Amino acid sequence: MLCLSYVIVISTLLGIVGILAERVLPPAFPRRWMWCVLIVSSIVLPGYNRYHHNFSVTAALEQQSVRGVLQNSLHAASLGIADPAWWVRAESYDTMINPLWVAASALVVLWGLLNAIRVVWLVYTARKLAAATGSPAIVDGVRVLVTDKLGPATVGVLRSRVLVPRWVLALPKLQRRYVLHHEEQHRKSHDSLVLFVASLTLILMPWNIALWWQLRRLSLAVELDCDNRVVSTLGNARAYGELLLKVAEAASRGPDFSRRCLELARSKNVSPFFLRQRS
Repeated sequence: MLCLSYVIVISTLLGIVGILAERVLPPAFPRRWMWCVLIVSSIVLPGYNRYHHNFSVTAALEQQSVRGVLQNSLHAASLGIADPAWWVRAESYDTMINPLWVAASALVVLWGLLNAIRVVWLVYTARKLAAATGSPAIVDGVRVLVTDKLGPATVGVLRSRVLVPRWVLALPKLQRRYVLHHEEQHRKSHDSLVLFVASLTLILMPWNIALWWQLRRLSLAVELDCDNRVVSTLGNARAYGELLLKVAEAASRGPDFSRRCLELARSKNVSPFFLRQRS
C-alpha cells in the first residue's frame, strides 16, 4: 500500500511538472511527446528508486526502538505513524491489494477489448452504409468512411480510418476542409497509435489515478498539436475556432472543444471573443 501511494505521489508531481512546462513552452510547441515522456517516467522512476534504494520503514523504526532512541517518545506522545506496529498493519494490506490489482488490470484489458470490438463493428457498418448509399470514398482529397452520426473521428491503430458523419458533407467547403484535414492530420501523425500505446500503461497501474489524469492531458495535447498543424496549413485560426464550437455542439463535446479554442486562440494570438458570444 505504501509503495502504491509513493508511485501516485511521484506521478502527480510529474504531472504538475508537465502543467508548468506547458505554460513555459511556446504556444505552438508540440506537447504530446512531453506527456509521453512523463507517462513513461511515472512508471520507470518509482521502479528505479525502489530497486536502487530498497528501504523498509518498519525495519528502521524497529532498530531505533531497540536502541531506545524513539521508544520513550513513542509512549509519551502516542505517535501512531512512528509506531512500527502501525507500519506492520499497513504492510499487511498488501496481501489484499495484489488480487485487487490483478482484477483491476483484467477489467482494463476487458474494457479495451470491448472498445476494439466496437470500433471494428462501427467500421464494418460504415462500410456497409457507404456501399448501400453510394457515399463518396474520397472527399476533398481525404479517404473517408461516411456514417449516419458517428464522428468526426479517426479510428484504428495500425491502419487508421477517418469516419465523418453525413452532416459534415453538407458544411461549406472551407469548414468541411478543416474537419477533414484535422482528421487526416491525426491519421498521418499516427495519433491513434500514440494514444493506444500510452493507454497500455493503465494495464500495469490501473490504480494510479495520477496516470489516468496524465493520459487525459496527453489526449488534449494530441488534439491541440493537431489543431496547430491544421491552422498552420490552412490558416485562419478564428474561423477554425468557430468551427470547433460548431462540431462540439453537434457531437455534445462542448467543454473539451471550448478549451481547445482558448488554447488555439492563445497560440495564434487571436482574441477568443467568439467564445464569449456563443457562451
